[in-house]
Amino acid sequence: MTPNCVSSVNYCFYSQCLLFSLCLCVGCGLEFLLVLCGLELSQSCPRHCICYSSPSTVSCQAHNFQVVPEGIPAQSERVFLQNNKIQRLLQGHFSPTTVMLWLYSNNISYIQPSTFMGFTRLEELDLGDNRHLRSLAADTFQGLNRLHALHLYHCGLLSLPAGLFDGLHNLQYLYLQDNQLEFLEDDMFVDLLNLSHLFLHGNRLWSLHQNTFRGLGALDRLLLHQNRLQWIHQLAFHDLRRLTTLYLFNNSLPELAAESLAMLPALEYLRLNDNPWECDCKAVPLWDWLRRFRGSTSSVVCMAPPELAGKDLKRVKKEELPACTGSESLHQSKSSQGDVGVSLKKDHHHRSRSHHHHPHLPHQDQHFPPSSSPLPAPPKAGRNRNCTRHRGRKGKSQNEVYSLKDLGSKEGDGKYDPSNPGGSQPRRKNKCIPRTSVGTPSGVQRATNTATSVVHSLLLPVILLVPLIAFIQR
Repeated sequence: MTPNCVSSVNYCFYSQCLLFSLCLCVGCGLEFLLVLCGLELSQSCPRHCICYSSPSTVSCQAHNFQVVPEGIPAQSERVFLQNNKIQRLLQGHFSPTTVMLWLYSNNISYIQPSTFMGFTRLEELDLGDNRHLRSLAADTFQGLNRLHALHLYHCGLLSLPAGLFDGLHNLQYLYLQDNQLEFLEDDMFVDLLNLSHLFLHGNRLWSLHQNTFRGLGALDRLLLHQNRLQWIHQLAFHDLRRLTTLYLFNNSLPELAAESLAMLPALEYLRLNDNPWECDCKAVPLWDWLRRFRGSTSSVVCMAPPELAGKDLKRVKKEELPACTGSESLHQSKSSQGDVGVSLKKDHHHRSRSHHHHPHLPHQDQHFPPSSSPLPAPPKAGRNRNCTRHRGRKGKSQNEVYSLKDLGSKEGDGKYDPSNPGGSQPRRKNKCIPRTSVGTPSGVQRATNTATSVVHSLLLPVILLVPLIAFIQR
């Protein structure tokens, strides 16, 4: 480069620096500052919003919008409309090119079924904290084949229509906590072949049936605490062969069949505390299972009979448990065998019908064919590691749970592919994973991170240009 060219480049650079400093003095608009910082602005943008094209993003958060603003660019990939007062979502509000859509903390009470029709690129949809969203149409999420995270927490949902999650084969995270759900239809989650996290805590569920969780062969964490559960079918967990974390604390369970827990070979973390456990003769199978379980469990405090009230079932000696009378023992045995037999027959008939309606969705064992390397067993005796507590810290709650969203990218590898049913499944390493308390959903966290990064990008040029301005003044 010739000296003249170098001088021209330096002149242009210093001119831009002076212009930038002048703008800071006279109060140039945010858009101009974004351009100087290297963010290419979109040509069209709704009023009161910020838009930029790399990546194509529209940010309209916290502006008290009562309707979705007009003028959202057609090619927008990320749309942030959280913390407004939007009441309705209709077809045409958003573009099918959308990849990430945040609508949490609004006043949404109605979603037109065709709102997300054709959104084949959508990967994350956050509708959480819309307290007036009492119901959803069965086809609301139809066709969202790439969706991997769906947030429906704290929405006041009273029920979930059958077929609501049909076809969502790539969904990994489903947030349904803190609603008003009392019942779950059979096979509600049968199409969620890759679901790893299912959050149902803080609802009003009172029972779990045989096929409530059918087909969830990839499920890793199931949170059911703080419901009103009184009864769990002994085959309720029959497909959850990869489940490592089960939370049932703060319910109304007087008993739990040991057979239901025996169907969870990968279970490592179990929470059963704060239930009205009846430690009578029917609790002997559960006592025996807890005695042999090598994972991490909570206390199981007996409420009855009076002589065992307040004692932890795990620490009770077998001879302390009330003995069953002959009639009670015979009735218990027949009832257990009869229930299992009837359940297996019904399940076989139900699966046969399901094969007819869903030929690509067979039984869980066919979803995940046996591998030459079996699933790792829970930690052996002497090496029991309670991963629910941080090392070196005291007073942690026994109900501490995993970080809910930060493992998504790591667990995305090795998904089950419906088009390749013979594909092998990823092996689970028997290692402790650091855990944190259930926190704010990722939408809130990432919105804060996005705002922080923008502020940093604006302040950095100012810091760098101050010495240059001083140099020019000399």
